[in-house]
Amino acid sequence: MTKFKNFKWIVCLAMGLLAGSAAYGQDNVIDEVVWVVGDEAIWKSEVEEMRLDAMYNGRRFERDPYCEIPEELAVRKLFLHQAALDSIEVSESEVIRMLDSRINYYIANIGSREKMEEYFNKTSTQLRETLRESIREELKVSKMRDKLMGDVEVKITPAEVRRYFNKLPQDSIPFIPTQVEVQIITQQPKVPLEEIEDVKRRLREYTERVNKGESFSMLARLYSEDRGTAMRGGEVDFTGRGMLDPAYANVAFNLQDPNKVSKIVESEYGFHIIQLMEKRGDRIKTRHILLKPHIPEEALQAANARLDSIADDIRNNKFTFEDAASVLSHDKDTRNNHGLLPNPNTNTSKFEMQELPPEIAKVVDKMKVGEISEAFTMIPQNTGKQVCVIVKLKSRVNGHKATITDDYQNLKNVVLEKRREEMLDKWIREKQKQTYVRISENWKNNCTFKYPGWIKD
Repeated sequence: MTKFKNFKWIVCLAMGLLAGSAAYGQDNVIDEVVWVVGDEAIWKSEVEEMRLDAMYNGRRFERDPYCEIPEELAVRKLFLHQAALDSIEVSESEVIRMLDSRINYYIANIGSREKMEEYFNKTSTQLRETLRESIREELKVSKMRDKLMGDVEVKITPAEVRRYFNKLPQDSIPFIPTQVEVQIITQQPKVPLEEIEDVKRRLREYTERVNKGESFSMLARLYSEDRGTAMRGGEVDFTGRGMLDPAYANVAFNLQDPNKVSKIVESEYGFHIIQLMEKRGDRIKTRHILLKPHIPEEALQAANARLDSIADDIRNNKFTFEDAASVLSHDKDTRNNHGLLPNPNTNTSKFEMQELPPEIAKVVDKMKVGEISEAFTMIPQNTGKQVCVIVKLKSRVNGHKATITDDYQNLKNVVLEKRREEMLDKWIREKQKQTYVRISENWKNNCTFKYPGWIKD
């Protein structure tokens, strides 16, 4: 229902990739090449932008940032060089999907497209074009790392995990935070037919006003209930089909005339009318006006009452929570998995409390394992529409120091990460020996590098 990500980390990475030609650095030179790795240059402006963004995000450097940051960029160049030698490529569709996802993610977390543009000091179009090649490189580096790590995970045995755990000092044993598994059943409150008809009537009215010469953009600013796009006249920037609601995409991609307004489209967000702005290959730029039918209080109460009745029947053993979730739940993401809420961060069903949607976390925090909650109302971030919910706490493991019996997978992941780091460390040191590197004199003096091989005798 809700997606969770480490936003600051992604912004920090993106800012590091958005280097321009501004005047930064340790002296008065506008810009200069400070490192060369193979045939790739690292510019002073790149280093300075990463440093400023790191300060903004509260990152602490273990060493002088003017030593640590260029080294991080140099390691990236090594991966890219190897990716070129190994003919590793990424498709344009992969780049576009990640680009669309990144832009949408920024908008969702910064608050609006306007705030995003202010944050990066770029228009949306400029940001997309700046990010495009950076994302292509990011994908190549990721594929190269995956290729290098290959079958590391396959080679880790239970005996190796046990040996690692048994050698750990007591004060180094990982602490596993409280984790829970949660099942849900949802009901979408029934919207009165007259409310839906009123929404459609208003959208038809807006269509007529556009056809008579009024500005679609102005009407979107005044009336659209998608506040994220309303402030810019309903504009949805260039987006691939896969990033749009299917119903919206099916209509939008069939539009041909920018002067025409689409028929009314019902999506999981509400009802839209759409206007084509521009098409570029498999991406489309549109405007839309979104209206959401108002859900009256009595409809919410009725949906909650239905759920409370379902919960009572489960408590009375008339059927199981799992069966009810599969048959009765309206939540498409969980009903085929017996209501079990998936954690997209870990691709498991286990959540730390802060990872849960806040409305669910507040209820689950006071529940016992096996208990079913009373019905409550929440607004999922992915749709913004009110939904009624009951939850069952399937399992809870309280915070504790890891044990090999209960936390084998966690410990295996620790060993796996350690092995990966060792393997990549070895590869980087070998790659250094084969790669031309030149560092400006004032950018290597007094530097202690993680990989000393940058400076060759």
